[in-house]
Amino acid sequence: MKKTEFYSSRLREGYTRIEHESGLTVYVFPKKLTGIYALFATDFGSVHTAYRKEPNGEVITLPEGIAHFLEHKLFENEDGSDSFARFSALGADANAYTSYNRTAYLFSCTDHFEDSLAELLRFVTTPHFTDESVQREIGIISEEIRMTEDNPWDRGYQMMLEAMYCKHPVRLPICGTQESIRRIDPQLLYECHRLFYDPSHMTLVVCGDVKTEEVMKTVDAAILTRTHISAQRVGTEEPETVRKAYVDAQMQVSKPIFFMGFKDPFVPSDPNARIRRDAAMTLLDEILFSRSGEIYSELFESGVLSPTFTCGYSIGEDFAFNCVSGESDTPDAVVERVMEYVERVRQEGIADEDLERCRRVLYSDEVRAYDSTEEIANRLLSFVLDGADMLEYPNLFEQITKEELVSLLDTLFRREYLSVSVIYPLEQR
Repeated sequence: MKKTEFYSSRLREGYTRIEHESGLTVYVFPKKLTGIYALFATDFGSVHTAYRKEPNGEVITLPEGIAHFLEHKLFENEDGSDSFARFSALGADANAYTSYNRTAYLFSCTDHFEDSLAELLRFVTTPHFTDESVQREIGIISEEIRMTEDNPWDRGYQMMLEAMYCKHPVRLPICGTQESIRRIDPQLLYECHRLFYDPSHMTLVVCGDVKTEEVMKTVDAAILTRTHISAQRVGTEEPETVRKAYVDAQMQVSKPIFFMGFKDPFVPSDPNARIRRDAAMTLLDEILFSRSGEIYSELFESGVLSPTFTCGYSIGEDFAFNCVSGESDTPDAVVERVMEYVERVRQEGIADEDLERCRRVLYSDEVRAYDSTEEIANRLLSFVLDGADMLEYPNLFEQITKEELVSLLDTLFRREYLSVSVIYPLEQR
């Protein structure tokens, strides 16, 4: 086993990376806080819908939503027990989630950490599927899909993605569709587990008052070394411009909901460059769209915008987009006003005082994140799967130059990269 230590003298925080002989990568972040938080994750998410078993082999396409389906099924054990109940008996709180580029299984506890960790590693690595249980799960996830489609915020966001992207699977619902999940069977689930739940694809993150030796003792007992299986993921050629500039729908809402999606066509291949772009966009969003900023204050005080106004940047290996959303009786007018504001900032430049204020705000947010084992573990997982060091991220807010922000403003916030999605009340359009 190879150990690597990471430490920030500025933050006075550190963690250890252990490369286990099985291929599993383990991260232990000691933190003397109440409770321990653990995540066991694979780099298999909703966008991973095509792969090859051999470098030049046939492309195999997976049903949409299979990563999420597999997440659901792993909690069910061969003896008929449910791992949620097992965690509960240990006094631990367990959960799981599937995102665009990962699936993670987790628990938090104050006692019985070793037993809880052993259960986490056991159930994720020992799948059991039957025709009957898969059919039952199809019904459960089918209802989950209907609930998502009935949520106006979820539907509007999904419509935005489908308008922005022509081919990339980020435009597909994470849960899949009613049709796609019916193509999933036990054999396909076993195959995906064999390929993408190999220890070489997996990462364990533990944060809390624990010792690295205790964690690795449990890992040694639970994770066996085996021959690694190669599965080459197949990417998608995606045009720079958006598929549609505008989409809308009507639902049971009291006020229109809008989503402005800016498709980023320039995603760096280098992980460190992607993290820097993420930090730069986060800083730019804070300058442009925070509640202390000019455009929010103007629109809110004039009664055009409700307090529900958010923005955020998402980036993966081969996709990225910025989303601004909110509620307004006149969504089209808000969109136009936002674009006018962005153009004025582009022409006049970013004020030094705004830049420095937002640097301080974001750095403070980063420091506060270290007060929670849950926040630390989740953020650490995100950074390591992206190939970056979490401890270096706060420093980026000081290193990013105004020129970088102006370049982002000039290239991303353009009409050809904008898709607008609006959910109107049933009686309005």
